[in-house]
Amino acid sequence: MSLSMLRAACVAFAGLPLAALAQAVAGDSPSNSTTVSPSGSIATSASASSDSTLGKLEPIVVTARRSPQALADAIPQTTSFTRQDIEDSTAIDLPGLLSLAPGAQLIRNGGPGSNASLTLRGGSPTQSLVLIDGVRVDSVSLSQAQIAQLPLSQIDHVEVVNGDVSALYGSGAMGGVVQVFTKDGGNHPPRFHFSLGYGSYRTQTQEAGVEGALDKDGKTTFSFNVSRFKNDGFSSIDPALAPNANPNANGYLNETVSAAIRHRFSDEWDAGVRFFQSNGNASFDNPFGMPTDLNNLYSKVREVSVFANGKLTDRWTTHFTVAEGDDRSVEKTNGVYDNRFDTNNRQYTWQNDFKLSPDHTLQLGYEHLDQSLESDIFAAPPRRVDSAFAGYTGRFGASRIQANVRRDQYSDFGGANTYYLGYGYDITEHWGARVSYASAFRAPSFDDLYYPGSGNRSIRPERSHALEAALQYASDAFGVARLTAFQTNYSDLINYVPTQGGLFYIAKNVGRAKVQGVEASWRGHIGKTDIRAAFTVQNPVDEDAHVDLNRRARHFASFAANRSIGAWRVGGEWIVSGARNDSGTVLGGYGVVNLSARYRITKAWYVAAQIDNLFDKHYELAYTYNTPRRSAFITLGWQQQ
Repeated sequence: MSLSMLRAACVAFAGLPLAALAQAVAGDSPSNSTTVSPSGSIATSASASSDSTLGKLEPIVVTARRSPQALADAIPQTTSFTRQDIEDSTAIDLPGLLSLAPGAQLIRNGGPGSNASLTLRGGSPTQSLVLIDGVRVDSVSLSQAQIAQLPLSQIDHVEVVNGDVSALYGSGAMGGVVQVFTKDGGNHPPRFHFSLGYGSYRTQTQEAGVEGALDKDGKTTFSFNVSRFKNDGFSSIDPALAPNANPNANGYLNETVSAAIRHRFSDEWDAGVRFFQSNGNASFDNPFGMPTDLNNLYSKVREVSVFANGKLTDRWTTHFTVAEGDDRSVEKTNGVYDNRFDTNNRQYTWQNDFKLSPDHTLQLGYEHLDQSLESDIFAAPPRRVDSAFAGYTGRFGASRIQANVRRDQYSDFGGANTYYLGYGYDITEHWGARVSYASAFRAPSFDDLYYPGSGNRSIRPERSHALEAALQYASDAFGVARLTAFQTNYSDLINYVPTQGGLFYIAKNVGRAKVQGVEASWRGHIGKTDIRAAFTVQNPVDEDAHVDLNRRARHFASFAANRSIGAWRVGGEWIVSGARNDSGTVLGGYGVVNLSARYRITKAWYVAAQIDNLFDKHYELAYTYNTPRRSAFITLGWQQQ
């Protein structure tokens, strides 16, 4: 499916009444002692966990409160995928990895490189914010990021925060936030690595990079990585269900580069530059075209940021970032240019953290965002967003508090105020309770406002309010297990309503929805076996039509286990989903099993293999769209020690 087709597919995907036309789709890793903040700063686990009674539970995460903290200390439901987790996974891109996160459901319109969308806690894809190193890379036209264009070979770690956190990150963070951290250099001599792979669907991969320190004292560190992925694919759309779709295989080519350099001027100051760019060429099927049509979508996702971090006093640290996040899409039919949508997000962030005492921190910040769209389909004025945010985290004995407020002022529709109030209580050394209440919003996309014939400049932001309560058990030996109950109420959802006569549709704030559910998650160990498990039961209801929201299952789960045995690292994944509605059709439930193995031939050389969809399960993530059958893949790699 192409991006232009999304703008013509009424209610085909999102199911919250809102998303009728536009929302159908879309380097050492930090050790136990360091992590990278959204602004590029480095924080030690000692400082990050100074307010924790739970010891050195790792990893350290930053997204849940915009500053470092131990995973077990986070009040919102937070998931972390380390570099080891990424290497253990059979996924090749970000959507595949996110299928293991609690509350997350992924929808693909075909194989690798095809449009992929994420829903968190039953929200629409436009209500889950994706950041790369703290930078927005979403399309201002569709209001979502091209997550299928983010290969895991360039990613160091990923954090997922579920629930309403617009008070921390602004528009779009209604279902949650996914933050991708690209690879960073380490304080060691430069180390090179490369790998070559081949597998089913004539898949080919090549990846190489180098990272380390440029000087003996480690003041200047760097990382540089390149990767290439190519496969012949399969026909995205079942021609038996869409006779006008071309039955040929839909292949995909991706070429990605990432780089980072950081210099530490003193113990108090450091600065650096990050760069990420992914270029994709995906063949897709058009069910409304001709069976002989050859359709291609050329995509580019790019992020570049310059950051500086400093300690102004013993109690005051500051972080400043200037960044640009771009989304580029060009379509061609039979080699002839069709249309383009080019988004530019220019972002300036200044965050200040004040350590009032060892257990109390005040956070104040300002963010400016300039968004613009260039397209040959329609013209739109640029958007300016000025945002001020404040946050407080504190600990009083066994109690911990997180409070955040934010004001976002938009040039095209006005302002939005949001808040987050969270409370945690440590019942014992290992048991804890968490509760929070928050508001969030999504700004209208440029399609909602300006698309010819359907845009409406008078529409308001979508709104939500969410209540969350959780019981958690955490220990170094067991890991972190959490049971969370949540309810999110959506209002002013943007729906495309037929005009008189039903010939056209126009955007209006008429939708309401409610999602109630329970999430269970565990990230830990049984002996020497690493375990990751998630299970969600939810009730995602369109309150206007009194039906389940499209493509949201009422129950879904994932389970992954990996173990090192001598020179071997073996593992498996089981991804399960119940039935889902899809525009009047019921998509059946499914269960997919993937297996992986990695053998270290020497200290430097290794070979890895995996089998995806072991039992050759036939299933659909979107009506009429095919998914991969059983496939196998092997990789030979070398890592300098």
